[in-house]
Amino acid sequence: MGFVESIGRYRVGRTIGAGTFAKVRLAVDGDTGATVAVKVIDKRMVLRNNLMYQVKREITAMKLLNHPNIVKIYEVIATKTKICLVMEYISGGQLSGKLSYLNRLDEMEAKKYFYQLIDAVDYCHRRDVYHRDLKPENLLLDNKGDLKVSDFGLSVLRKPGQFLSTSCGSPCYVAPEVVQHKSYDGAAADVWSCGVILFELLAGHLPFQDCNLTNLYRRISRAQFAFPQWLTVPQKKIIIRILDPSPITRAKISDIFDNKWLQDHCNPSVGIESDDDCVVIEEAGIDSDSRHNTEVREPEEPDRFINAFQLIATCSELDLSGLFQEQKIKLASPHPVQETLDKIKVAAKDVSMAVRRMNSSVVELQDSKLLARSNLDLTVSAEVIKVTPAHCVVEVSKSTGDLRSYKEFCRSLSSLLNGEQHSASTSDMELD
Repeated sequence: MGFVESIGRYRVGRTIGAGTFAKVRLAVDGDTGATVAVKVIDKRMVLRNNLMYQVKREITAMKLLNHPNIVKIYEVIATKTKICLVMEYISGGQLSGKLSYLNRLDEMEAKKYFYQLIDAVDYCHRRDVYHRDLKPENLLLDNKGDLKVSDFGLSVLRKPGQFLSTSCGSPCYVAPEVVQHKSYDGAAADVWSCGVILFELLAGHLPFQDCNLTNLYRRISRAQFAFPQWLTVPQKKIIIRILDPSPITRAKISDIFDNKWLQDHCNPSVGIESDDDCVVIEEAGIDSDSRHNTEVREPEEPDRFINAFQLIATCSELDLSGLFQEQKIKLASPHPVQETLDKIKVAAKDVSMAVRRMNSSVVELQDSKLLARSNLDLTVSAEVIKVTPAHCVVEVSKSTGDLRSYKEFCRSLSSLLNGEQHSASTSDMELD
């Protein structure tokens, strides 16, 4: 592999995939010699097309997931012009490539891939991550022939029971409720896409096809499809249960695992949950031997500790928040949790805000004049995250209300946490 440049400690070579705003390039870790894939995203194009939230969602979702059938993210490096996602390199290509030359798979191979897909999707949903763009192009195969879910660019994090509204995904794979522009359950929509993939694996073609998009969506909404003659009755039964146009009666993942056709396969993979493997690095050198190999381990204590990804992001020179332009800021506190919470109360009083304690580490703040109104008038929330017994980080975010009050509170709190000598620099913080 010919290397043309370095990003951090990675020697980057040829392009192995490309999209509108990003290229995936093969690279080698200069420290370990391991081959990795680096997704290089053009920061200017992201900002110009208002895709900063999409990029952040992808990073956030991937850092939460550690499962044998999901592509792993190792590191995020931001330069002046690029955002680079260093990921596991999957050498076998896309599942769609295999389908293109085999047309359809035999039952055992199709069952294996479908089982691994459902297992990975179940793992995502248990961590409140919904993919929303499941299709063979986003399913990779490794050198052992195992499936890996990739491309979380359209993913979203939602608590169970919270409905989504953004219509997204690839037309042939989206659920009826999505094409009908209804509020939808992310889990049910992902399950539908898995059903379309299973049909395609066994049949060799898509269940819903039409050159006219309106007709295609009509077929999807009515679940109008025909089985090829070679599909068996058990195969048809599981597909019918999944491709149910009603998300309420559609098969759940638990129903799929209980299906007799699938039960003779292996047990679900056990994902290894870890929060401290993904590190964000800002302003790494290009074409230089940058020495960024940062890893911060969490202490094994019962209190909530910040993970490495979050800890690195609290440092202003490493923070990506300027890219995403959220009304959120992190402030380092050289005080224990309770003392930090007391200072939050003082800062709130300074700007005429009332504090409501939510739990041991989160408080909500409201303008005192709006207390008689509904909770929708919530202005600010502050979460205290313990780093060490004597230090913590305060994450302050604005939900609704006056931006001026939010800024005043942040300045007051920063002054209280760090002393008056730091108060002047607080005004220069990016709070918008």
